[in-house]
Amino acid sequence: MKEEYEERVDIRVYISKAGDQVVKYYKLFNDLEASFDKIWVEANANSPFLAGQLQMGKFDLLLIAPATSNTVSKISLRLADTLLTNAAIMAQKASVPLYIMPSDLREGKTVTVLPDGRELTLKIRREDVEHVEKLEAMDDTFILKGVDDIPGVFSKHFGKV
Repeated sequence: MKEEYEERVDIRVYISKAGDQVVKYYKLFNDLEASFDKIWVEANANSPFLAGQLQMGKFDLLLIAPATSNTVSKISLRLADTLLTNAAIMAQKASVPLYIMPSDLREGKTVTVLPDGRELTLKIRREDVEHVEKLEAMDDTFILKGVDDIPGVFSKHFGKV
């Protein structure tokens, strides 16, 4: 995606503390660095100061992908205690379009692959889905069903390249 939009769009990657652990556990950090020029890892809910930049209109949109059930529930409950939840809630307050791709989108069982290649079956509960539905009803907030929806976000905001 970098090469498609790099001349027209400044993409910045912000990773939560928990996300940083997962990215390193799955050995994906090098892939991120190869794909994106600007990557920041959360120090606290206000550092880096993403929420302030959103408030000041420095970004056209905020995309959180993937968003864990923890992050989704905190945003739906208005708990701005992490970098991503604080930024998401500020984006909503400042009418910056917020796109979220929840990892727990539909109730039922889903299979994920662990770093060692084994599969793990998870049960997505109704409570997790209710938070997604609550977000979907919020102004300027859009739920993405999967990674295939992401190019459409860029096309909508920046046109076809």
